[in-house]
Amino acid sequence: MIELSLKKSLSGAEGKIALAISCQIQPGELVGLYGPSGAGKSSVLRMIAGLMRPDEGELRVGEETWISTEKKLFLRPEMRNIGMIFQEYSIFPNMTVYENLVFALDKGQDKGFVDELLVSIGMEKMAGQFPMKLSGGQKQRVALARAMVRKPKILLLDEPLSALDMEMRRSLQEYIVKFHHEYGLITLLVSHDASEITRMAQRVLVLENGQFSFDGKPEAFFKT
Repeated sequence: MIELSLKKSLSGAEGKIALAISCQIQPGELVGLYGPSGAGKSSVLRMIAGLMRPDEGELRVGEETWISTEKKLFLRPEMRNIGMIFQEYSIFPNMTVYENLVFALDKGQDKGFVDELLVSIGMEKMAGQFPMKLSGGQKQRVALARAMVRKPKILLLDEPLSALDMEMRRSLQEYIVKFHHEYGLITLLVSHDASEITRMAQRVLVLENGQFSFDGKPEAFFKT
């Protein structure tokens, strides 16, 4: 379970945002983060990942405390069992597709899982190619596989499918949901696509004016 209560002063396109959020996310939940551009959705993911420090607050994952400003505790990103995909492609240009995935494995982890992932994302025939030879959608698929290769407990997705055509987007939406359920993950998905959140998520948190203005089923929010 994730329990968080965090505050962070952010600078947005329309001025300062006083982010003050609090929620609990249960094991096995796939939660969409929705809201206007610049509301701070990516910042929420970055604080969970350890890539941004809050001004104040606490983050607990299971029995572990990852952040406590009161206790001056901040767990390093590499110590957090997460997979994350940004809007940008987080893959190494000097490595092949296969090498990118193998590099992301934990020490001693079975390389056979890399082959499974390549098949799942439809990239098995491109395993020996370098990123410069790939389309934007293919790079995004490799980034997705890299985030999944360590079978993380928490999967953080920041508009991961934005570069894909509709057919591939739907295919990978299904694969993410399948992977999420198969490994019992907590998954947080930032998306501006209401239909994507409705299709994938069991719950949506709507971020507006620095706070969660809605917490519930996507169908209940998007029909209003």
